[in-house]
Amino acid sequence: MDRHITLPLTKQDTTLLQAGDYVYLSGTIYTARDAAHQRMYETLEKGENLPIVIEGNIIYYMGPSPARPGNVIGSAGPTTSSRMDKYTPALLDMGMAGIIGKGKRNQQVLDAIVRNESVYFAAVGGAGALLSKAIVQAEVIAYEDLGTEAIHKLEVRDFPVVVVVDSKGNNLYETAVKQYRKDF
Repeated sequence: MDRHITLPLTKQDTTLLQAGDYVYLSGTIYTARDAAHQRMYETLEKGENLPIVIEGNIIYYMGPSPARPGNVIGSAGPTTSSRMDKYTPALLDMGMAGIIGKGKRNQQVLDAIVRNESVYFAAVGGAGALLSKAIVQAEVIAYEDLGTEAIHKLEVRDFPVVVVVDSKGNNLYETAVKQYRKDF
C-alpha cells in the first residue's frame, strides 16, 4: 500500500504501517552514520544530552556527498544499517520513531523495534542521486568535524521508502524470500 506521511512520525502512524508498504515521507529527518552514532553513544555514557531530540524522530543512515552548485545536497543514498546495530536499541528505547537504512538488522534491533512500536524503513541503495531530489533543505547541526558523517537536519518532501520491519515485527526481508520461493 502507498502511504504519504507528514512527520513527525506518531505511534498511530507506526502501528498502521505494515512491512511492504511504500511510504513517502515529508518533514524533518536527521542523518547519522557510524562516527556520529559512536559519538552519541559516548555522550549518553557520560550522562550528557544528545545534540538532537531523539523522541519521535527518524534517523537516516546516510552521509551525503558534497552538493553541486545549485543543489541542496549531493548524493544521499543509504548506508548499511547493521553497522549501527550496537547503538540502535538504546535510541529506540529513548523514543526514536523510525530508522531509514538498508540491509538486515540483528535480533536486538528487531526486538527494540517491536518493544517501542517503531519502524525500520529501507531506502533504495544505489539511488542516492534520485533520493537527493526529495531533499528540499539540508544543514549540518552537530559534529561538524566529522565531515559527511556529521548529523544533518533534512527537510524532505515525498521521500520514498519501504517499510522493511513494522511495529509488530513483520520483516520484509524474511517474508519476501518466502513468497519468492513459493512463487517458483
